[in-house]
Amino acid sequence: MRVLAALTTVIVLLAGCSGPGGQGAGGFDEIFRDDFDGAAGTPVAVERWVHDVGTCYPGCPAPQWGTGEIETMTDSVDNVALDGKGNLAITPRLRDGAWTSGRIATRRSNFRYPPGGTMRVEARIALPAVTRGDGAGYWPAFWMLGERLRDGYTGWPGVGEIDILEAVNGLPQIYGAMHCGVFPGGPCGEPMGLTSPGQACESCHGTFHTYAVEVSAAEVRWYLDGRHFFTVASTRVDPHTWREAVDHGFFLILNVAIGGGYPAAYGGGPNAGTVPGRPMLVDYVSVRVKSTA
Repeated sequence: MRVLAALTTVIVLLAGCSGPGGQGAGGFDEIFRDDFDGAAGTPVAVERWVHDVGTCYPGCPAPQWGTGEIETMTDSVDNVALDGKGNLAITPRLRDGAWTSGRIATRRSNFRYPPGGTMRVEARIALPAVTRGDGAGYWPAFWMLGERLRDGYTGWPGVGEIDILEAVNGLPQIYGAMHCGVFPGGPCGEPMGLTSPGQACESCHGTFHTYAVEVSAAEVRWYLDGRHFFTVASTRVDPHTWREAVDHGFFLILNVAIGGGYPAAYGGGPNAGTVPGRPMLVDYVSVRVKSTA
């Protein structure tokens, strides 16, 4: 039975996959994919990804990345590298009391749904193998920002942010969220944003799961392992706020932050029990589009 189940899973996965430009499940055409193949210890593909380094964007419009996190992001393979097993590893390190980690973003910033259609952004990720006992301060995420942010790195949250996956402090749950409107408060309740209830996932830390959003002119939908768990409809906010948040291109981000406002809201960290060196592993990242919502 276990062999049959495994074979069935493989068949289903293959049926839903396609190379860039090919059509997969649900009529989606894949327009971007990275499977992170390559030798262990080698960097990510520079034609696809850029590193965000330091503690803020150029000009430092928002110190500590605007969230109070304490790590310094680097482009070192010590923090961001292929693992030789078909995965990207983003690994926070602690040396002499200072944390470093990695944050990469797609070079492309024009990922968007076609007129009248839908965009699906998906990744298969194993969150850092930490628990609430040794993971205080860990804040791994897969998310995307509106392309206008790169024009001077200001305008958040109006430019739109969609958090496909966030986890915090090694807790056995994950979240999705959307940020929009103005800060503070506004129609999207910033800085909290429009956030999903926590989704229980005991095995998300240390084993692979699939995280996705589907974005259209009408709504944003979140998925965990194919299960739809949260929706933000366009009617949740006024039409101008919605257009500014979703009706444009996006760039994608993968990172592991340490400390900051989000961990603080769930008990704080890092602390003396926090273990460094536990990577977030990413098997693939995919962007697909289809012409009808």
